[in-house]
Amino acid sequence: MSRAQRLLDLIQLLRRHRRPVAGAVLALELGVSLRTLYRDIESLKAQGAPIDGEAGIGFVLRPGFLLPPLMFSEEEIEALVLGSRWVSERADGALGQAARNVLAKVGAVLPEDLKQGIEASGLLIGPGAPIAAGDAELPAIRAAIRAERKLRIGYADELGKATERTIWPVALAFFDRVRVVVAWCELRDGYRHFRCDRIAALEPLADRFPRRRAALFKQWRELQGVAEQ
Repeated sequence: MSRAQRLLDLIQLLRRHRRPVAGAVLALELGVSLRTLYRDIESLKAQGAPIDGEAGIGFVLRPGFLLPPLMFSEEEIEALVLGSRWVSERADGALGQAARNVLAKVGAVLPEDLKQGIEASGLLIGPGAPIAAGDAELPAIRAAIRAERKLRIGYADELGKATERTIWPVALAFFDRVRVVVAWCELRDGYRHFRCDRIAALEPLADRFPRRRAALFKQWRELQGVAEQ
């Protein structure tokens, strides 16, 4: 591994940790000696990377540090292309267009050899079964998730029984054929999963969640037995 790649890997590793992490842990994950790790950190600091900490305490990368797109590896570009193509094919129209815009913006600032990796990528998204209805509601659902605001929905269960719910949407899951809203349901006083194609009516409300979405999402993950990434 080149030193430049090692420094990039160190930045990415620090980015994954929100709290100070010991030098020994970083060195182990990178497969280098502790002495080399300390030397690499000093090199990054000299190049402007905002790394706080010291030996014996730990190191943390302050928020806001951005790497230029030309620092993407070939595999990272492939991941970006594949993910963007999936979203453009399988998500709603607005999100699909946003995915195409992302690729265009990244491609505009990449050096020529890496730009060709986007245009000529051999990673494709195969055709899938038609996705159930409900696309029209997705932008409003995503906006409510971002703003942490409640939604009032008219919902029909699998038997066709209609109810009116006030929900706190915390996540939106994209499956091959359906989209599902993960939300706290005030009517059921618990977390429920709502298929978007069964939402007959939707009204965004001004009321905010009584708790932060991050806390609600973490609680839902724990109840589902989903490990933290």
